[in-house]
Amino acid sequence: MVQYLSHRTISPPKSQPMASLSSGAATTPRLLPSASRVRLPISSACSSLSLSSSSSYSPSSLKCLRLSPLSPLICKDQKRSSMSTVAAASDAAQLKSAREDIKELLKSKFCHPILVRLGWHDAGTYNKSIEEWPKRGGANGSLRFEIELKHAANAGLVDALKLIQPIKDKYSGVTYADLFQMASATAIEEAGGSKIPMKYGRVDVSAPDECPEEGRLPDAGPPKPADHLREVFYRMGLNDKEIVALSGAHTLGRSRPERSGWGKPETKYTKNGPGAPGGQSWTAEWLKFDNSYFKDIKERKDGDLLVLPTDAALFEDPSFKVYAEKYAEDKEAFFKDYAEAHAKLSNLGAKFDPPEGIVLDGVAGEKFVAAKYSSGKRELSETMKQKIRAEYEAVGGTPDKPLQSNYFLNIIIVIAVLALLTYLLGN
Repeated sequence: MVQYLSHRTISPPKSQPMASLSSGAATTPRLLPSASRVRLPISSACSSLSLSSSSSYSPSSLKCLRLSPLSPLICKDQKRSSMSTVAAASDAAQLKSAREDIKELLKSKFCHPILVRLGWHDAGTYNKSIEEWPKRGGANGSLRFEIELKHAANAGLVDALKLIQPIKDKYSGVTYADLFQMASATAIEEAGGSKIPMKYGRVDVSAPDECPEEGRLPDAGPPKPADHLREVFYRMGLNDKEIVALSGAHTLGRSRPERSGWGKPETKYTKNGPGAPGGQSWTAEWLKFDNSYFKDIKERKDGDLLVLPTDAALFEDPSFKVYAEKYAEDKEAFFKDYAEAHAKLSNLGAKFDPPEGIVLDGVAGEKFVAAKYSSGKRELSETMKQKIRAEYEAVGGTPDKPLQSNYFLNIIIVIAVLALLTYLLGN
């Protein structure tokens, strides 16, 4: 699945002042020391975006944020309208328009890393051992509530929510869960990365008491990094290949020591921004998505580039190393595996309405006809794979839980086949 979310911080250009937050999250690091350990955000490609007094946000763009402790981020006067769309599928036309607005936001704010992190942290609380929604966590929009935003691993993500909220206000027919995942995937694509095979229609949770408990996201510097990564990501149903692939999203973003406790105050790659200068990045071009993360971690020739214990583990653990070496040499293989892992992550724990989801770009609602897509020995396209998965999930199947057999029907079929064979042999 994804890797633990990286601690990257990108601050937008200075402009008009914005309202300060009582919680102080605008200047809080992505990784925040908590007791005896530091929580590592689950999105390897993101970190907190600094939007302090230099952010260009009007009061109207923040009208749905309530800053009182442990209260929903939806304000009272808009709670009714916001809740009206919570349990409904997103509107396909509004999804497409929202995606275009996200692209414009990325161009103006250089906020790719924090939007990746936003989507990852909403989905990364999933526990495959819990079947009940929303107790199982996952991509359900719960990260919009302040009680979850205050989790140590989510430090600074209130700034990402402020970036996205005006788009949510504009497109009420799009759920928060869909918007978070769309922003994450679009950020990867706009940074030059893989095209993510996304589907939409995620249902939002409706209240703060439906948020997952704190502690489901990875730590930044655990004593046994490889074991810790497996413990967290196996819980989500991800495997070693997906852990390594998702870790590659660390090619985006940077870490600030005054906020996360990791990295240098400034390097030759970050001293001039974009956005607020400073911090330490994993790669030289930290707003470009490619496979340079794996190359740089392997070589470790540049002291200005960050290497966390969990990064180093990718080339130290024998199983992880197989994939890390492959991705360092083969960019296309990395892009392919990353796209599949990111899409899988974005669906974790989600409840879709309609059950098969909504696929944009002209294929949503198209009737599935197996013969139409038969291609002999050729590899199935990603679109085809998504259609097959949607059909399977629509009748109750999941990748982790096979469909239950209809034993009565099976017995009838066996009897019919035996009867036919008896008749044919008798003649």
